[in-house]
Amino acid sequence: MSLSDADHNLVVEELGREPTQAEAALFENLWSEHCAYRSSRPLLGAFDSEGDQVVVGPGDDAAVVALPGGDGTYITMGIESHNHPSYVDPFDGAATGVGGIVRDTLSMGAYPIALADSLYFGDFDREHSRYLLEGVVEGISHYGNCIGVPTVTGSAAFHEDYEGNPLVNVSCIGLVDEERMITAEAQQPGNTLVLVGNSTGRDGLGGASFASEDLAEDAETEDRPAVQVGDPYTEKLLIEANEQLIDEGLIESARDLGAAGLGGASSELVAKGGLGAEIELTEVHEREPNMNAMEYLLAESQERMCYEVAPENVDRVKAIAERFDLGASVIGEVTDTGDYVCTFEGETVVDCDAEFLGEGAPFNDLPAEEPTQPERDLPEVAIEEAFEAVVGSPNTASKRWIYRQYDHEVQVRTATPPGDDAAVLAIREAGAEASDDDSESGVGLAYTAGADPNWTDTAPYDGARAVALENATNLAAKGTTPLAAVDCLNGGNPEKPDVYGAFKGIVDGLADMCSTLDVPVVGGNVSLYNDSVSGPIPPTPTLAMVGTKDGYDAPPLSLSGEGDLLLVGARALDGDAEPRLGGSEYLGQFGGSDRFPTLLDYPGAFVDTLADVADDAATLATHDLSHGGLAVGLAEMVHEDGGASVEIDAANKGTGAELLFGEQPGRVVIETTDARAVREAFDGVAPVYELGSADDSGRLDLTIAGESLRYDAETIADLRSIIADELA
Repeated sequence: MSLSDADHNLVVEELGREPTQAEAALFENLWSEHCAYRSSRPLLGAFDSEGDQVVVGPGDDAAVVALPGGDGTYITMGIESHNHPSYVDPFDGAATGVGGIVRDTLSMGAYPIALADSLYFGDFDREHSRYLLEGVVEGISHYGNCIGVPTVTGSAAFHEDYEGNPLVNVSCIGLVDEERMITAEAQQPGNTLVLVGNSTGRDGLGGASFASEDLAEDAETEDRPAVQVGDPYTEKLLIEANEQLIDEGLIESARDLGAAGLGGASSELVAKGGLGAEIELTEVHEREPNMNAMEYLLAESQERMCYEVAPENVDRVKAIAERFDLGASVIGEVTDTGDYVCTFEGETVVDCDAEFLGEGAPFNDLPAEEPTQPERDLPEVAIEEAFEAVVGSPNTASKRWIYRQYDHEVQVRTATPPGDDAAVLAIREAGAEASDDDSESGVGLAYTAGADPNWTDTAPYDGARAVALENATNLAAKGTTPLAAVDCLNGGNPEKPDVYGAFKGIVDGLADMCSTLDVPVVGGNVSLYNDSVSGPIPPTPTLAMVGTKDGYDAPPLSLSGEGDLLLVGARALDGDAEPRLGGSEYLGQFGGSDRFPTLLDYPGAFVDTLADVADDAATLATHDLSHGGLAVGLAEMVHEDGGASVEIDAANKGTGAELLFGEQPGRVVIETTDARAVREAFDGVAPVYELGSADDSGRLDLTIAGESLRYDAETIADLRSIIADELA
């Protein structure tokens, strides 16, 4: 590891001397793109992070948001990427991503209650992509299941440009209240720093710098030491120990040990409070002999927390740690000097200003090339052939093989499980039993996460706006009003002007739509240098969003077979926008190009109205339309006891392909017994089109542009089972 010449000169100027080996390594990691956001931070001011519900915004280990009701119940929200490690070692890379985001939750005093995973791989038909998928899913399921935190929602996408660099984005929600909440900001000089959790080894050395460079061709072998190794059983003990420490009021502040290890966590903790620290590295409990100062500082061994503790409470903290069979080391104290000082075997190995160490890295001023959208060049494909190819694509097919490996029922909060537009969690009133069947009590918390690389590859700005609208539509379709979001912004090498221009596009697009929807983006993560010998990834703005409602009953995705079917929000069918196929799975399957669809004029009003309509007693089923368009949406709603008869008059409104496979977000299919009320609700907000009716036939009868298709539920299920069929 080594500093660049420019960074080295800045450090020498600040210190007035050459840095020690430990200092140079610490600066190299904390000033890396992964930690310092040197290329992205100049863009992140586009996000609106404020709102009455926001208790703690960006900059802490996790954001804190107040739930409606004013009773002091908060949730935490966090998201992170573990992309490079998951390429090198898919099982451990993904597993430790889960562990890290859970510890971010703990450091706010919260108990983790739900996880979401958003996964992106190369073409599914490639053996290496399937190998990575299997390893990543196994890692997430193993870790999450062992620690007892349900994985309730997420997404999975396949695109050829992820072949050399998959993405593994994981988000977590925690539950806390205003009395128990803590932050990652040191509070008081003279307090003690206590390291609690697993022993420190040499695993994960240089993980932050490894995550800040392009993946080399030999990364799977040469970069293996930079990947952490997780132990979920120790993490479960840490979760419960953290609960007791918070219960007893023993913690003043906390930070989990993630990127840059102990050096990163402890220096950021004190710098955030405008304070300093004195740390003796030989006091750290370790599991390997003869470790040097740099290894103590930068090893990213998992399942560790750094706590600020009042001196009189140190013995009790150590006793609780011992009870849970966790290591505990008194490693130093908080000072009022502002200096971060580490000693090792009687020698000072680090002595620098804590704020400069964390915030001194200069931003990168990079050129950005404005992206352009493609011209229209559409293939000619028979409707039946197109339907079967799109519905049977791995991108739109059932993800049941993935989410059934996750325990989504642990903690008994999941009211709407994976496989729907959004998961819904029951946040019960204090004292309510977990077996309470009254779905009107407490708060329903809906949770959704994902992005679509086809959209943002075609049109970074418009595609990112669509990602935000789609996630909000997912929540509204379950009757909830969006509350807050966190993002994970993934891009390639920002030193390439076209890559940086596309990255800027997704930042601005996501920020603009979230502001339009009045959804504060309260935290997030940036992952750049997702570039390999096969080229850069598509710009990928994963968004995790939550919404709330009174009670936790929600309309299902599946048809009841008893109502009328309405399509709301389809501008092309209303005739006020040109039908477009840009970013669609249809073009992904058959080639060609087109501009991205035009979104709704009033997306905020659409989302608010949809939440009200979905919560109405006359609404029997709701389903967001996006990936795969109307064809996939209807296929997902049909089942053996619920069918649909649909007829679309395509005259003067585009071809059948454009209307059936276009992927304009901000559309929803509603099954209702009161179609008139739905039309009145959306009057002036979004167009409403009568599709037909639901029935108990167990099949889809579809007529569009003069062509008729008929598929029974079993045939559709077979088409959509490609992932399970290939990986079983």
